[in-house]
Amino acid sequence: MDEHLQALQQTLTQDIPITHSIGITAENYDNKGLVLKAPLIGNTNPKGTAFAGSINALLTLAGWGLIWLVLKELDVVGDIVIQNSSIDYLRPVIGDFAAICYRPEQADIDRMEQSLKKKGKARIELSAEIYQEDVVVVEFKGRYVIHQSKDAHSSLPLLSYIQQAIF
Repeated sequence: MDEHLQALQQTLTQDIPITHSIGITAENYDNKGLVLKAPLIGNTNPKGTAFAGSINALLTLAGWGLIWLVLKELDVVGDIVIQNSSIDYLRPVIGDFAAICYRPEQADIDRMEQSLKKKGKARIELSAEIYQEDVVVVEFKGRYVIHQSKDAHSSLPLLSYIQQAIF
């Protein structure tokens, strides 16, 4: 596991309590995106399939984690929040599940970085999916907002929901 992925796992485990409850692990990060995994055991609904709340948390955190890693690469300290999201549950999730959040195009990352430098805030839209047996079973789209921190030693980025538009 590379250094940044290990740091992300530590941040998720220490600073976002639901990560431990769900059993989320950071599995892979490359130019395609970030993969987070969770076990089915402990995350089931009364039907024995994955609980929608656990799926939602995994997908939301995959987006949050991807931005956290991109900010590390840019050497930027920022607070990340999710502004809004939508999920389509296409099929029941019947086993351990992994979310892949796709890395945005470089032009989108560049726009985010420029906005952070110019305005101290930026937003970016991400997409993620859960596959089972090579079939997409859940689709996620989320808009995240990043506020650049002026204190390089501030606490690690926070995960929260925003009820009203920031922009």
